[in-house]
Amino acid sequence: MVTGIAGFIGYHLATRLADDGHEVVGIDSLNDYYSVALKCGRLADLGLSAGPFFDSLPYRSSTHPNISFFKISIDDRHALPRLFDREGFEVVINLAAQAGVRYSLENPFAYVDSNITGMVNILECCRHYHVRHLLYASSSSVYGTNTKIPFSEEDAVENPASLYAATKRSDELLAQLYARLFGIPSTGLRFFTVYGPWGRPDMSPMLFADAICEGRPIRLFNHGEMMRDFTFVGDIVEGIVRLLDKVPEGVTPSDIFNIGRGEPIHLLEFITEIERALGRKARFEMLPMQAGDVPLTFADTSKLRSRTGYAPTTSLREGVELFVEWYLSNKNPLKPHKQTHNEINRHESVATI
Repeated sequence: MVTGIAGFIGYHLATRLADDGHEVVGIDSLNDYYSVALKCGRLADLGLSAGPFFDSLPYRSSTHPNISFFKISIDDRHALPRLFDREGFEVVINLAAQAGVRYSLENPFAYVDSNITGMVNILECCRHYHVRHLLYASSSSVYGTNTKIPFSEEDAVENPASLYAATKRSDELLAQLYARLFGIPSTGLRFFTVYGPWGRPDMSPMLFADAICEGRPIRLFNHGEMMRDFTFVGDIVEGIVRLLDKVPEGVTPSDIFNIGRGEPIHLLEFITEIERALGRKARFEMLPMQAGDVPLTFADTSKLRSRTGYAPTTSLREGVELFVEWYLSNKNPLKPHKQTHNEINRHESVATI
């Protein structure tokens, strides 16, 4: 089971799992936090383009016979248990969440409903339907205001900088509790600034590319003095796949892994690569730090490498070129000339985590 299959990472993971021969059941609520057209574009690319999707009705992919889709929210306490009972999932990968750091300051209850209530619903279903392994998306944002670098899984994570980060840390604590009380093996995945084709429009690559193409200034917070451990989505997916069979054991069968490039990149360097790939120059508006942001993220990936033999390898130039190639293609439902003025302005500030 892949929750959030119409999301950025969920789409890429479902594609990979299907190509590897797994039977994949995906769910998504298709909420409108960002463009539903983009989410439906991802589903269509998975062969799930049967028109309107209706709650609790299954759709089978026309191109991947081993992918099916249900329009269900993870906090639905009636539909989700029925699906678990029907499908008998062996592995659950929970990627569904209310995303975005800054938006959590505006709409906190959306984060509680999805990221906490939804996680408890997933855990209860795993408990009652005997799932072999639960993997779930956490975030580098749990490291909050930590000043020790690189960020290690052993670091204290008690100072979140945003409500989003607090809900992701809550997910980790809930998973550890269910592992200890009920023996549910769970693996938390702390993703570091993911980018690539089919990315979210509220994250920095799309915001930067949109602004450059339309001649608008890029808004850089902390006067541009920000560094992020940008990680290509294909490397994120490879990390997840490598961990599928690494089922935690012991009295509390729970584990947590960083999945990041392990190489912080200055935002201006990232923008330079986008400029090069687009063949256009950017303009800038320098602004102070915004609430909920941190100046630096930096993944210690030694644990992932030790346990799986893998660490992300995609170079910044290669990853940005792949992103821009998709961004300019007809596969992108949000190409600048297709966006409305309101869609462009809605996410004008930069959200990079």
